[in-house]
Amino acid sequence: MTEINENEALKRMEAYCASAEHCRTEVTDKLLRWGLPYDTANRIVDRLEQEKFIDEERYCNAFIRDKFRFAKWGKQKIDQALRLKKIDPYTYRPLLNRIDPQEYHATLQALLEAKRRSIRTGNDYERNGKLMRFALSRGFAPDDIRQCIDWQDENESLD
Repeated sequence: MTEINENEALKRMEAYCASAEHCRTEVTDKLLRWGLPYDTANRIVDRLEQEKFIDEERYCNAFIRDKFRFAKWGKQKIDQALRLKKIDPYTYRPLLNRIDPQEYHATLQALLEAKRRSIRTGNDYERNGKLMRFALSRGFAPDDIRQCIDWQDENESLD
């Protein structure tokens, strides 16, 4: 592998960050994988932040929006993923709380309805357990899940 100098790494990272949102941790890890020393990687990342190629709040906003709307993740799973990327909770928690509660519950409701159709079980207890585990794995809170399952059970009994 050829050696890469600081200027070349900076130019590559500018192009990388211009193509999609990336957080500080992702960029630092990529630079370290290229074999750059930690202090050089830190200087490059600091410069990228100064020039607004990296913006943690902008990244969090895009990450939360995409994971909720497209991957259908709940708040807990999104929170955990951002914590693993070493992003300060004070940066992303206010953004996470901006998710519309009605849209959040509608998404959970749709996921549970789709899963309910695919479950083959003899009794309600087993079915509800499977629904609960499924929604928990998607990062939704137990109280929200119970509320949606109860609502589905009520509507099912009315039919």
